[in-house]
Amino acid sequence: MSRTETFGILLAGGLATRMGGGDKALKEIAGAPLLGFAIEALKPQCAGLVLNANGDADRFAAFGLPVVCDDVPGFAGPLAGILAGLDWIATHHPAITDAVSIATDTPFLPRDLVARLHTARDASGAQLACATSGDATHPVIGLWPIAVRAELRHALVDEDLRKIDRFTARYKLAYADWPVAPHDPFFNINTPADIEAAEALALQLSPRRG
Repeated sequence: MSRTETFGILLAGGLATRMGGGDKALKEIAGAPLLGFAIEALKPQCAGLVLNANGDADRFAAFGLPVVCDDVPGFAGPLAGILAGLDWIATHHPAITDAVSIATDTPFLPRDLVARLHTARDASGAQLACATSGDATHPVIGLWPIAVRAELRHALVDEDLRKIDRFTARYKLAYADWPVAPHDPFFNINTPADIEAAEALALQLSPRRG
């Protein structure tokens, strides 16, 4: 699948309660915000990027991305952010057929993420795809057809469905797997201790970044 047919949705709408609140995407490791790491990894793989975040969009102005907030009432979690991204893409880039969602607290994303998600989906004739590593499944790191947005809105608004894996269970789902050695590419940051671990890994990997 050509990168011109896939858009990236960067999810930064979480409450970061285990980090003491605030914008986790703006926390820094190795002198750069987590959002910067996510952009660096995903931008070359996609036709463009859209950031899902709630509140004042101006705090992300330096990154030069369109920012879209949830329009599902209440804090509906990452599915609401994915829906907001899909709706924005459908409106502003109607030729785009697919989107890849990522969490912005995952700074070491693989550079072949989009290609391998497409390959896994195509190989199994599935409708959706998500990433796995080791024994873990990462539902938020997924490939979504733009056309699924009407069904997703129905699930969120009319059924009050919140968990990604409950929604994806309604479809044939493919998995793209990555090894966890020498490091897990889907290591995500939830606590101050994770920040310290990510800082050390980022400094270790810095000659290979870019």
